[in-house]
Amino acid sequence: MTYDVLGAAPLDYLPCRYGASKLLFRGPKRDLKLPYLAFVGATETYGKFLDKPFPALVEETLGVNCANFGQINAGIDAFTADPFVMDAATEAQIAVVQVMGAQNMTNRFYAVHPRRNDRLVSASTLLRTIYREVDFADFHFNKHLLKCLMEVSPERFQTVREELQQAWLARMRLMLKRVAGKSILLWFSDHAPLESGATPDDIGRDPLFVTREMMDEITPLATEVIEVVATDTALAQGTQGMIFDEMDVMAASEMLGPLAHQQAADALIEVIGKLR
Repeated sequence: MTYDVLGAAPLDYLPCRYGASKLLFRGPKRDLKLPYLAFVGATETYGKFLDKPFPALVEETLGVNCANFGQINAGIDAFTADPFVMDAATEAQIAVVQVMGAQNMTNRFYAVHPRRNDRLVSASTLLRTIYREVDFADFHFNKHLLKCLMEVSPERFQTVREELQQAWLARMRLMLKRVAGKSILLWFSDHAPLESGATPDDIGRDPLFVTREMMDEITPLATEVIEVVATDTALAQGTQGMIFDEMDVMAASEMLGPLAHQQAADALIEVIGKLR
C-alpha cells in the first residue's frame, strides 16, 4: 500500500528544494558546501513519521551536514533521472545509497511516473498480452498491480519478477557507477536479502524482489556495503516514538521505527568514520 508524503500529519518535514532538481526533499535545507554527506533512498531514508531518521542521527553524532535526498516510495529512476541528485552524490564526501525495491522502475512491462515512482503510468503491450484477462485500467499503483498479477497467475508472474530483477541490476549498476566518489550501499529492512530461488508465496517485502545474489553482483561497485536488519526488539516497538495522526495508523505500522533507525545510524557512523 502506498501513502502520500504530504498528507495531513502533525510532523512538519520542512520540504525544500535543491538546485534545479524537480524533486521535493525533506528539510531543513542543508548547506552543500564541502564537506557534506549525501543520503539517497526511499521511504526509510526520508523518514516518514520520524522526527529523526537515520540521516539526521548520523549528522547529530558526526557533526557534519547530512543532505537527505530521500523520497517516499522512490525507485532508482527518480534519482538517475535527476542530474542534481547524482551530481550532489558524486561531490559529497560520502554518498549513502539505500537499496530500493525493484517494483518502482520503468521496465519492459510497465512505465512509472518519472518522479513519483510508485505510480503506474501505463502497462506495455507485452504485459497485456501475457495477462489478457486483466483490466489494467483498474490500477494506479505498482504494488496493487503486482499483487493482482501474482494472484491471477504465480507462474506467469515469475516472468514479471525476473524482468524487474534484471532491470534493477542494470539500473543499480548505472547509478553506482555515476557516483564517482566514496559510496556506501545500505540494506535497511526487517529481513535479510533472500537467497536466490527462495521465492515467497506473495510478492514479498521491501525492498521487493532484491535477492542475495543481486546484492552480490552490485557489491563491487560500492566502496562499502552495510546490511542492517532491524532487531526483534526494534520491531516489537511497533509505532512507539513515531509521529502521526489517526488517519495514518496503518501506514505507520508498516514503517521501521526510531530504534531501527538508530541501529542503521550506528552501523553507518562506524563505517563513515573509517572512510572519512
